[in-house]
Amino acid sequence: MRRVASFLLLAAMLLEAGAGRAQVIDRIVARVENEVILLSDIHQLAEYQVFVDGKAESDEQILERLVDQWIVRTEAAAARFPQPSDQDVQRSLARLQRSFSSSESFEERKKQSGLTEEEILRQLKSQLYLSNYLDSRFRASIQIDDNAIADFYKNRVVPRAESRGQTPPTLEAAHDFIQEALVQRAINEQADKWLKESRSRVRVENLLNENTK
Repeated sequence: MRRVASFLLLAAMLLEAGAGRAQVIDRIVARVENEVILLSDIHQLAEYQVFVDGKAESDEQILERLVDQWIVRTEAAAARFPQPSDQDVQRSLARLQRSFSSSESFEERKKQSGLTEEEILRQLKSQLYLSNYLDSRFRASIQIDDNAIADFYKNRVVPRAESRGQTPPTLEAAHDFIQEALVQRAINEQADKWLKESRSRVRVENLLNENTK
């Protein structure tokens, strides 16, 4: 019995020690309505940003993004918006890989970020779901006229090509690319406006700096 009691006491001590470490490693950094955002959620998105962009935003900025993502995800779920297929996620991964200069640089950045292949795919699926929903919500209302396309060609496409010592594509050849770029910019602008309005109706409690004061 003494051995059993000693074992149980040791087990309890280990559990307490483990719980103490967990509190240090992870904690609640925000409450959004009845849900929580954890410090580990910030770290995971930071790692993904390092992987994609080579650097991460501050914890405060990432928390703002996570709140915005919560708003979009909640509305998308209420609308029963479908999750991207595995094929769509793989195509997104292929596009991301092509954005690197080589497969070696892709693998090096992945190593630098600390992300596993599974974690990258999970983040890609999440980001794709959110962007697809915003696209479906705002694209239909956007109209791009020919003057806007011509201005973008003259002020952005031609100078960029010339600065690289390249021959600019014709306006006709660049038309569809420019139109999509302007549509995406308009979607982002409308989404930003909608999110600002939505945040005023959502109860958010920021606890990020609670333990650092």
